[in-house]
Amino acid sequence: MSTEENPAAAPRSLAEALRGRDDVSLAALLRSRPDLITPVPTDLTQLATRAGTRASVVRALDRLDRFTLQTAQALAVAPDPATYEVLLGLMAGDDGDPAVSAALPHALGTLREQALVWGGDDRLRLVRTARELLAPSPQHPSPTGLGPTVREAAAGMSPGRIQEIVATAGLPSTHDSVSALTALTGLFDDAERMSALLDQAPGESLEVLERLVWGPPYGQVTADPAPRLRWLLDRGLLLPTAPGTVVLPREVALRLRAGRAHRTTEPVPPPVEAAAAHRPQMVDATAAGQAYTALATVEELLKDWHEGGPAVLRAGGLSVRDLKRTAVALDVPEPVAAFWVELAYAAGLLASDGGAGASHALTSAGDDERYAATPAYDEWLERPPGERWARLATAWLAATRTPGLVGERDAKDRTLSALGAGLDRSAAPEVRHRVLALLAGLPEGAAPDTGSLLGRLRWERPPRADRTGGGAPSPYGRRTPARPAEGARGAAARAGAGGSGAPAYPAGGGSGDEDLRSRLARWTLAEAEMLGVTGRGALSSHGRALIGAPPAPRHAAAETEPTGPGDKLPVHHRQVPPPPALSPAEQATAAAAAARLLEPLLPEPLDHVLLQADLTAVAPGPLERPLADMLGVLADVESKGGATVYRFTPGSVRRALDAGQSAADLHAFLAAHSRTPVPQPLTYLIDDVARRHGHLRVGAASSYVRCDDDAVLNEILADKRAAGLGLRRLAPTVLAARTDPASLLEGLRAMGFAPAAESAEGDVLIARADAYRTPPRTPPEPVPDGPPVPDDTLLAAAIRAVRAGDLASTAPRKPVGGEGAGTAPGELPRTTAADTLAALQAAVLTNDTLWIGYVNAEGAASQRVIAPIRVEGGFVTAYDHTADEVRTYPLHRITGVAELED
Repeated sequence: MSTEENPAAAPRSLAEALRGRDDVSLAALLRSRPDLITPVPTDLTQLATRAGTRASVVRALDRLDRFTLQTAQALAVAPDPATYEVLLGLMAGDDGDPAVSAALPHALGTLREQALVWGGDDRLRLVRTARELLAPSPQHPSPTGLGPTVREAAAGMSPGRIQEIVATAGLPSTHDSVSALTALTGLFDDAERMSALLDQAPGESLEVLERLVWGPPYGQVTADPAPRLRWLLDRGLLLPTAPGTVVLPREVALRLRAGRAHRTTEPVPPPVEAAAAHRPQMVDATAAGQAYTALATVEELLKDWHEGGPAVLRAGGLSVRDLKRTAVALDVPEPVAAFWVELAYAAGLLASDGGAGASHALTSAGDDERYAATPAYDEWLERPPGERWARLATAWLAATRTPGLVGERDAKDRTLSALGAGLDRSAAPEVRHRVLALLAGLPEGAAPDTGSLLGRLRWERPPRADRTGGGAPSPYGRRTPARPAEGARGAAARAGAGGSGAPAYPAGGGSGDEDLRSRLARWTLAEAEMLGVTGRGALSSHGRALIGAPPAPRHAAAETEPTGPGDKLPVHHRQVPPPPALSPAEQATAAAAAARLLEPLLPEPLDHVLLQADLTAVAPGPLERPLADMLGVLADVESKGGATVYRFTPGSVRRALDAGQSAADLHAFLAAHSRTPVPQPLTYLIDDVARRHGHLRVGAASSYVRCDDDAVLNEILADKRAAGLGLRRLAPTVLAARTDPASLLEGLRAMGFAPAAESAEGDVLIARADAYRTPPRTPPEPVPDGPPVPDDTLLAAAIRAVRAGDLASTAPRKPVGGEGAGTAPGELPRTTAADTLAALQAAVLTNDTLWIGYVNAEGAASQRVIAPIRVEGGFVTAYDHTADEVRTYPLHRITGVAELED
């Protein structure tokens, strides 16, 4: 039975409306607004109170799509309560709109489900806090552009002036202002009489109304208004709200708008258009190439930081200078370098050593905190390439740290640095998943148009400027725009790179008036391309598996290559719903599936190189790990690309000898892994460096140099470049130095010598590049975007507890004997200790159920419905209907009891 047939059944409050819901409806509410059960409310009244708090309502409004938000905004300017027909008129206008009529029930159902609207279709009520946030006021203009009602605008006017307006408008005079304003409102609401009144208006007056009709509705006038304004003021079409300020009443604006609350309603989400199409095989191949490059880049980064990377700033993070050095080492722009550094950090492969100091025998123990690879990096290196990529991609999806913000300034005007604080944005994971889900809805091999993708995201989560309105009271006839108009350069800066190519990675900053979600979406497109989740802008098959998306819809145009990057696909494909949120176990399964799909697409590692006579080696493809590691020590990388070129130098050969290799080992290694004969110049280079290697020995005195040839030591002492080392002769074959061993080694090598380090026992010390790791570290925890969505088990328990608590607080009861035993609804029962004990003992004998007030050890008071089982020793054991279990309560903590009515 509807509330129209049974008005007595209509809820009188939000709590009563919630009380009439079933468990499925309550679960939907708590799932959409998880902050309502943190902690679990004691009853439905507390749940309703919490659902009406400002913070919770703002959070709920932030998660509405554009049309649902427009529906709430229309209810905020509608009468309270409003009927469904009134709401439909505000949304669809007098002429009606089939699309709005079809979409409005779902939008209203969403508002009801989230407890933002309650009541039947004949008495729709927006919760008070939402109305306060969305209703128009001079300080906070409404997004609808509507102003106050006639009654609100005329609240400060004199009764005589109101009667003058009524008379000038052609209405009969009344005895009081209330009835006069009612008559004036009726005039503006009547289409025929309003049309007749406007037909009498001068053309200049109508131009004034046209300027104000879509908002802002406020304007400024002089003390002596022009005739066109005076005509409007005399008839109440404009009403003064303050000295020099007038407003267009809401009823007048709605009549001029043909009943519409919004200039443009968007009942249907805008489709994501495809800017270009590629063969799916080409997309997967391109994405696989990017994935391989991503793995190589992360390896190169951490290999460069093996011995301890850059120092940690005092405030945390990486310095600008160190970020530039990293960008040069990786041969990428600084924003891209910040992305790779943050990705390795999110995956747990990179961390700070906590100030432990490098555990290297040639460096003095220090307390400087530095970045270095973690022990997890070594484990990661041993995994197959597909699994290594899946770990990076999964960490990227879940990370709340946002590398695109590096270089910007925080609220305290401090520069945000890579690996530093202030980079977390809790919306980042949700935006990344949503962008990839929208890409998954396109035909296979289709790259999105960036503008349509951002438009879809803005429809799903409108920017705050669209929720709160814009503009301010301005000089009459000229409205202040909500945001400054942008020029061609600003528009071009935000155009993005939709279509077939990989989007350029946007540097930190971006458009000042672009909302955070749009910026996150742009960064997502660029990062997904660099990481190999997408190829040529289209979602790859392993990227689709990574988010658990269903198979891609097929499209004939996707099977052929377009003639140019600007070719667009017709948008008639179905809009695929987003894949469901994955649990941790499901995410692990999806990552494994993505790794399996990617593995066959990655190039097979090679076990050989091509040695050339110019002291270079060419690797025609990716190398097997032992070969790549050894070659990375023996030679320097000269160029990268499809083939990597290594160059052998005296310094690189000495580095291999320092790592414990002998000349014979190096000759055997090159002969075994070269498809070409070992060039004679390379053989001579290795032998020449090996002959001089270890001729000098460096140790810790502070440090010293010893050599069997005292002529060499004489040469060192005579060299002016040795002045800074603080050398002095201790013996014919020994020099002592004031500098530490590492600096002494570096200084002698700069002078052209090839010293070797030795241990305290006099043995040659082998310094391996991968000798230093941080202590075990866990990856950074993502910053949650509010409370997590509860699972079904928690929801069921929470609903059971809320209903039991509501039963305890609303159950009809009758007082137990004793003065003052009666209680008002919601109050704890109050009885004497003797009456409490007597009632509990009687209930044990009669198996009755009692309502009690209870104060726990922390002083928190609650109401409970119990069935006493035993009373002894100062305790009552009873079945607690509120907790749905048997509990024992101390009698001295029970404030009182009351019997429940039959």
